[in-house]
Amino acid sequence: MTDDPGKFPKADIAPILAGDVRAGARLMRDIDDRRETAMTALKALFPHTGKGYVIGITGNPGAGKSTVVDAMIAHYRGLGERVGVVCVDPTSPFSGGAILGDRIRMQRHALDPDVFIRSLATRGHLGGLSRSTFDVAHVLDAMGYQRILIETVGVGQDEIEVMRAAHTTVVVTVPGLGDDIQAIKSGLLEVADVLVVNKADREGADRTERDLMQMLDLRAADRKDVQIVRTIATRGTAEGSGITELAASIEAHRERAWTGPGAIERGTVRAAAQLSELIRALLADRAMRTMAARGGLTEIAHAVAERREDPWTLAESIVASL
Repeated sequence: MTDDPGKFPKADIAPILAGDVRAGARLMRDIDDRRETAMTALKALFPHTGKGYVIGITGNPGAGKSTVVDAMIAHYRGLGERVGVVCVDPTSPFSGGAILGDRIRMQRHALDPDVFIRSLATRGHLGGLSRSTFDVAHVLDAMGYQRILIETVGVGQDEIEVMRAAHTTVVVTVPGLGDDIQAIKSGLLEVADVLVVNKADREGADRTERDLMQMLDLRAADRKDVQIVRTIATRGTAEGSGITELAASIEAHRERAWTGPGAIERGTVRAAAQLSELIRALLADRAMRTMAARGGLTEIAHAVAERREDPWTLAESIVASL
């Protein structure tokens, strides 16, 4: 046991640092349930993180993100690397948990001891990520996973958060969206470090790639250096799938962005994003406890619905009491 009561006992994090899957899974469950012991463990694990490379996979629904992730897992495992995957699924309207669709697609990796797949529910959180995504990625990092793939829920315009969480952001698009400027309207081009035209065997792939190249010309000078890769992810890692080329593009971005003096600035941006999210989450939890002490959100809302109170005064009162 440690002498500092504010730190997690070393014996309790030792299995996680050793890569114990059960210990890691328990901690991730506690993180998602917002238990205080989980935060204590995260504090103790943090000095042991910083080795895993986080790759964000985002894009429009139906673009084949899960299939791309599945093929990337196979590619990295072929290189002997341990792979952690965080799949952010929509919240089930019945259980409140993740629907687990992505786990079903990646079933072939389920028995691989060097692949850890964790599904998280958005639970109403905007931006395509669960509020626990940052924390779970840290646990996977501490467990020794060299590649950490984060697949977002695919909600479109709010997915810029994945850029802040990841070292490299891969935006997956697909031919035949029905609108030549759909990608630019969704705003996903703004977060891309690597662009993927998946299902490239479909008609219209040439046009999609050409449109993306034209749209990149509209970006700021420091965001133009983006590679476009064609993939047919359903072929896995077979020749012609484009997955090897995608992995090479990710490595090129890693060398470009995370070596030299620019890496410090980028790391600061990532840390600031995590701090902002943590602060929002802690304030939200405290606000919920404050409202619960007043009878709950529904009871407070009754006063607004009956015009006995205005929402601005009530909101200010709740925030002031935090």
